Amino acid sequence: MIAATGWTAIVIALAGSVSLVIHGWRAERRPQGVPRAALKLSVGGMVFGSVVAFGALQVALLTDDFSVSYVAENSARATPLLFKISTAWSALSGSIVLWTLVLAGFTAAVLRQVRDMQDRLGIGALVVMGLVATFFFGLVATVANPFEILANPPTDGPGPNPILQNHFMVLIHPPMLYLGLVGFTVPFAFAMSALMLRQGGVDWLRRTRRSNLVAWTFLTGGLVYGAWWSYEVLGWGGFWAWDPVENAALIPWLLATAFIHSSALQVRRGMLQAWNFVLVLATFSTTILATLLTRSSVIASVHSFTQSGVGPALLGFLVIVLGVGFTLFAMRGEQLLSNRRPESILSREGAFLTNNVILSVFAFVVLLGTIYPVFVEAFSGGQVSVGRPFFDRMAVPLSFALLLAMGIGPFMPYRRAGGAVMWQRLRVPLLLAAAVSAALVLAGLREVSVVLVAFLVTAMVSGTVRELLTNAPQPRPQSIWRLVRRQHGYWGGQLAHIGLALVALAIATSGTLAERASVSLTIGESTPFDGYTLTYEGIEQVPGGDRSATIAGIVFEADGEVVFRAEPALTQFNNQVQAVATPSIWSTPTRDIYVALSSLEDGQVTINLYRYPFMWLLWTGGLTVMVGGVWALAGGARRRGAAVQLEEHRTSEKGAHD
Repeated sequence: MIAATGWTAIVIALAGSVSLVIHGWRAERRPQGVPRAALKLSVGGMVFGSVVAFGALQVALLTDDFSVSYVAENSARATPLLFKISTAWSALSGSIVLWTLVLAGFTAAVLRQVRDMQDRLGIGALVVMGLVATFFFGLVATVANPFEILANPPTDGPGPNPILQNHFMVLIHPPMLYLGLVGFTVPFAFAMSALMLRQGGVDWLRRTRRSNLVAWTFLTGGLVYGAWWSYEVLGWGGFWAWDPVENAALIPWLLATAFIHSSALQVRRGMLQAWNFVLVLATFSTTILATLLTRSSVIASVHSFTQSGVGPALLGFLVIVLGVGFTLFAMRGEQLLSNRRPESILSREGAFLTNNVILSVFAFVVLLGTIYPVFVEAFSGGQVSVGRPFFDRMAVPLSFALLLAMGIGPFMPYRRAGGAVMWQRLRVPLLLAAAVSAALVLAGLREVSVVLVAFLVTAMVSGTVRELLTNAPQPRPQSIWRLVRRQHGYWGGQLAHIGLALVALAIATSGTLAERASVSLTIGESTPFDGYTLTYEGIEQVPGGDRSATIAGIVFEADGEVVFRAEPALTQFNNQVQAVATPSIWSTPTRDIYVALSSLEDGQVTINLYRYPFMWLLWTGGLTVMVGGVWALAGGARRRGAAVQLEEHRTSEKGAHD
């Protein structure tokens, strides 16, 4: 019954998406021949079907209905409630059901913008949203169907992947990634609609600004929480490994960040119109590529790629998106080229261009390192790997250049930046940054990367504070607050820049100032680390419902006093062969002490010890970037902007028809 309900709901949603394409296409040609109710009914079918399908999947998981193939393959009776809920998106077909649910929600949001049938740009965007939805609902209805009914259902299942049952972050990280990746369908749909209508200008950019910021903010959160999860769960002591799955989400984030900057430049200065179309096409394409890389077995093995119908389907869809999108762009490109050029590279426009070039090159480097092994294996059968040294070697100089452009750009005037003006604006921040850097060197810090990043971070933060103080009518908190509330977009961007600078500082300090050690201890044996004496006390067995944990007790002492007891653990799940290591982390404002089990043998434990300074900067910086995105979205200015945007849209449509 549950399986039939879920699959029927998917068919209803698929019918709704097909109906949206047909009615939208007809409305494009004869607006008076299609009532808006037809569009509402189509989108309503998509939303209803996707909600019911996702609900049916959750019910099947929560009631242990092992007649449903997805439940039988990915859940177990003893799986805790929290992880039964998250199992809905922890495997291939379930995650695509969540994808369709998010896509239906964004489609409904686009429909809300289409107030009447004369809105050709909005209706064209709905047609594209419907085409994308048709593909994904069709995928769930066929090769990625989680609702297949088993003739001989098992009495129990293997349970989710052990790594996905070890931290509450599994409830947060994947949905945030989906909200981010799927959200970029909206600017793509409006861009394609604008291309089909030969409609340049900034209308499509203004109408997608909000969805673009929503998607970017969620994708930022997905990356940050993913790094946090990796740090606290995987037990290898790191937060980012340039893993292909991690890279798959980073690439569209880099391109979307470039798009946010270049779209602002087009809206304000009329530049980069064609480039914005390219960026939004590339961003959407890489979200499909990210799905292909993470939701098929293409990364693990090119040969196993053919074992799944999802991989070839996603690859075919990606080829169609690239082919149709860039063909359409090429056909309309000449009409979209802007004659406006920056007057000088030493200007706000020049900084935006530099920022775009660096972000795009960064995305290309990550893309190249990620897919190169796949191409080599596909065409030659050989196996190669592109490891961390390649990414670090390329990413470090690009990151410094990006920080420099990000730090100077907001303080440069439009058109041309004279030396006297720049010195006036940057003198105090540069002097403060030089003083901080000199103090760090005098204190004994010799790592160039840390000193350089500290210089840039100090200059950025102090420059932002100086700008706040000089632009506010009065240097009082109320006056500054009113200034920040009047310009949500600008100060949201500044906040995001500061957050990224903090992230860069955390990466530099944790990478160059960390201490690492691996020690083996017998019960009662001690070893020194970071000024503490560590003593291994023994192990404790803790049985649970579907798992049992072996916990090692490691006592940290300073001056004869116990200051911390680390409890790294190995968790063994009943239905799984693989045990999962859980590190123990002691966090303070100045550093993290990270203890991870390497092995447990008769009376002896081997542990990996790490000391990372100022790790909190990484999480604080990431959250600050998200807050910057939220701030740019919020406020009365946005609501007034929406009203102006609607009025402008209606005026432009009227003018077009006149």
